[in-house]
Amino acid sequence: MATPAARRKTAPPRSRREVLVDAALRLFYREGFHATGIDRILAESGVAKMTLYHHFRSKEELILAALRRRHEDLQSRLETLETEGGSARSRLLRSFEVLEAWFRGQDGGLGFHGCAFVNAAAEYGEPADPIHQAAAEHKRLQVEFFERLATEAGARDPHLLAEQIALLHEGAIVAAQVRGLPEAAGFARRSHRARHQCCDAMPH
Repeated sequence: MATPAARRKTAPPRSRREVLVDAALRLFYREGFHATGIDRILAESGVAKMTLYHHFRSKEELILAALRRRHEDLQSRLETLETEGGSARSRLLRSFEVLEAWFRGQDGGLGFHGCAFVNAAAEYGEPADPIHQAAAEHKRLQVEFFERLATEAGARDPHLLAEQIALLHEGAIVAAQVRGLPEAAGFARRSHRARHQCCDAMPH
């Protein structure tokens, strides 16, 4: 299945709003949210300042739109697991392969610069901040996705299993970002199996 980036390449010409959001996401992800100014985004996108403020009243609104785009792309990659067939248990394990492709820059997306949502939550640390809340919602929805697969797999405690898998994902992301260790996804997958997390939580 084509990645979100590949699908956009074959889609109709993007609107100026989409061009802005894509440029903003690239810059925010690579260079940071506070470090990236509006003028830098305008130069990258080739969009006029008047057009930007026609669509977004503030930089914060643009950040939220960029995070929504990032969430859609990452969620789409996970959801391909549901269309690829195989048991729900095997699809949960293949989620670590999705991670490794991302870590190695093989997903057709933005490359790997850590987790945009962790970065956003760190830069906007107040829990009530809408940007922090958007980051938290992304993480919640990922757990919800894993829980759906765990339920389908017959786990005795689908939520516990989903949280365990999410924590392994988060640890692998940190190791890949901080230590430059793309194989961390494979280590996390093997850890998941070695600790019998599936077997402890699921009927035999």
